[in-house]
Amino acid sequence: MAKIKAYTGQAAILVPPPPSRFTLNEWHLNNRFRYRCAIAQQKLADSLLAESERVCELTAERAKSNKEETDHYLNEKIEDIDFRKKELLRIRKEVLLEIDSLNTYKERILDALASVKRSALVICEKCLVAREHRLGIDLVLDEVEVELLKECDIIKSSENLLTRTLEQTHEQIRRLKSTLYYMDHDLEDKENNLRIDKHNLTLKETGLSLSLYHGTSRLDPSTITLNEWEMQTNNNIIAASKEINSARPMRAYIDTIIKQTIDDLNSQKNATDEAFRKRIEETKETKTKLELQHSEIMRQANEMSRNITQIEKSIAEKEGFMALAHTRLGNRCQRPGLELTRDLVETYLVKEVDDLRKIVSELQQTLCEAQASLRYLLKTQVQLEEDLNIKVNSLKIDEVDCMTLRQSMTYYAY
Repeated sequence: MAKIKAYTGQAAILVPPPPSRFTLNEWHLNNRFRYRCAIAQQKLADSLLAESERVCELTAERAKSNKEETDHYLNEKIEDIDFRKKELLRIRKEVLLEIDSLNTYKERILDALASVKRSALVICEKCLVAREHRLGIDLVLDEVEVELLKECDIIKSSENLLTRTLEQTHEQIRRLKSTLYYMDHDLEDKENNLRIDKHNLTLKETGLSLSLYHGTSRLDPSTITLNEWEMQTNNNIIAASKEINSARPMRAYIDTIIKQTIDDLNSQKNATDEAFRKRIEETKETKTKLELQHSEIMRQANEMSRNITQIEKSIAEKEGFMALAHTRLGNRCQRPGLELTRDLVETYLVKEVDDLRKIVSELQQTLCEAQASLRYLLKTQVQLEEDLNIKVNSLKIDEVDCMTLRQSMTYYAY
């Protein structure tokens, strides 16, 4: 359509072309189309409104149901954690009681071991050293020395046994403390878990502290399965129960070891003391016999000395008779002529000289025997005195030195 220019005065004005014309039929068709479109949009909107309301109600119900279900599982989880925490606390208390009991038993072992190491072996060794100073024939491997050596061996064995028992007790306490460490770690984790889940349980969808996560990493990084979580606590409880079951019979074992050790030590101490008593009694009895024998030897030596004096006096007297007989024979040799006869006087004088010679010879033989006997008596007296000194020395060592030391030997089943 061509543009129409109109001129008014000096300026030219552009006039638009007239709009296109529609027919009445087109107008009615357009009205009916618009009406149908409006009706269709209204129906669609009504349907969408109804669907939206249904979806909103459904999603609200699902969200509420999901929250309630989550709250339910949170409560179950809290109860489960709380139950396992109580089980851990219960077994932890038993572990602590067992550790305290074993520490007490450890102190008992240390006391028993200290009493053995402090005096027993030292005293026995001192007794053995002291008895090395016995003299002469008394330096003998007697029953006392056998028992002392046996006692030293028993004391050393007892020390080794108590030391091994102490090491086993230390190891058992260490294992109990190890289980206690893992339980404490588990309890700490469960306490934190309880704190987190209890806090989660108090949160509401209308809370002001809520926030949406816009990060890229996962919000559920958990890789441990529920079974693994349950097994961790179960394993801690089982391990603790196992150590407790090992520790309880160990206390009975320690009781038995201490009692057996102390009984063995006391039994051997009594056996050694009895050997000392018998040996001291035997030495005293021997010493008494030696003293009686010494007195008898001294008496006999004195008598023998008097006897020798008497024999010497008798020999001296016989020399006078011998001189008299010799003088008489010499004087009769001066007889003259036929008077120098072998008469009865000369016969008896000769017989007297022979008899006197025999008597003197017998007396001298008796004197030699008496002198020899006196020498043997005096030698025996000296030997008896030496033996008495040996017995006195042995009695001092056994009765005074050793038994005084052994009075301080005491064993107690602590």
